[in-house]
Amino acid sequence: MANLTLVYGMRLLPSNEVAEVGDATLKLNNGNEAHVTMHVLEGSKEQIEKQLKSSLDAFFDFYPEI
Repeated sequence: MANLTLVYGMRLLPSNEVAEVGDATLKLNNGNEAHVTMHVLEGSKEQIEKQLKSSLDAFFDFYPEI
C-alpha cells in the first residue's frame, strides 16, 4: 500500500465561543478539491483526550485494509 496522508486540525476554545463549524477544503494535486468534516469534542481536558483517542481508533476501523 502507498504512503498515506492524514489531514487534521485542532484548536481549543472556551466552550461558549464556538457558533458554527464548517468543512475544511483541500486542494489536490490533480486540481480537484476534497472536503474534510470537522468534529467538535467538548468537556474537560481528560474527557476531550478520551473522546479524541476513541474517535481516532474508530476512524481507522473504517479502513481495515490499512
